[in-house]
Amino acid sequence: MLKRLLLSAGLVFWAHSSYSESITPYHGTTPNAASNGNRWVMDNILPTPPGLDINGVIYNYTINKNVDDSVTVNVQNKRANGSGYIFRETDEWRPGSLGGTEINKVVPVTPTNRSLWGDGSIEVEGPGSVSDPTVIYTYRVDPCFNPQFDPNCPGYKTPTVEIPEVPTLDLTTLYDVTQDENVDLNRETDTSELETDEEEKTEEELAEEEEEEKEDREMRLEKALSEADNSAIFAQAFAQSQILAAANSATNINSYYSANIPGGNYKDNVVLVDRELPKNNRGLRNGLAQQLLHNQMIDMQYNR
Repeated sequence: MLKRLLLSAGLVFWAHSSYSESITPYHGTTPNAASNGNRWVMDNILPTPPGLDINGVIYNYTINKNVDDSVTVNVQNKRANGSGYIFRETDEWRPGSLGGTEINKVVPVTPTNRSLWGDGSIEVEGPGSVSDPTVIYTYRVDPCFNPQFDPNCPGYKTPTVEIPEVPTLDLTTLYDVTQDENVDLNRETDTSELETDEEEKTEEELAEEEEEEKEDREMRLEKALSEADNSAIFAQAFAQSQILAAANSATNINSYYSANIPGGNYKDNVVLVDRELPKNNRGLRNGLAQQLLHNQMIDMQYNR
């Protein structure tokens, strides 16, 4: 029955249900709001477009009651921005009505923006309950709720670019280095103090400086090689420790060698009937026969 109601509602909205790339309003339906119980939050049910208006409620349920009981069922939504209800549909199940009866309803409402619809619920008054409830909202979305959505929307205003005014630069206020009293453009640079006395150094002093520089280079090279050796040794030791750690984790004695054999101690149940074993006469005769045969073979080689 609910499928037929949804099909008829879909046929009513068919002419406006498609939404391509135009600004034509379109319609839709929510999933079952009461799928997780008799109370629900509308923000979890409705889609997000700001121009969404709810224009209908489709619901059904099965009433559970005794024949002589009077039960009232309210399918309702609170008003989000005030007290009371924005939607409330009441079903009165009077004495004489049978329990297990299913009810199906399509209730049109004045299109109201989604922001006004608060949380919904199914409220049962009296000795009864409802089972298998389904509550579905039909809605209409107007993309031009915000006129700036599309240039074809009524009330659309062409955006204007505001260019800030830049004040005219006063060239008289610029810094003029030629007018700075702390700058003397006519001063000549005296480089006499910057001249080095390398030419006055003797060959012996130059040789000593070169030797010191050479020793300094060798010391820096030796230090760099030492640091490189230390880094290599550290890297090798670290790699070995990683290999050992991996091997230890792979052969963890608790998980690899540990075994629990049930049964406890196994006692010896062998019992000897006779303390002395009887002599094996047959084996004795066989041994004597082999000894005689062996002696004959020995004698045969001498007889030849």
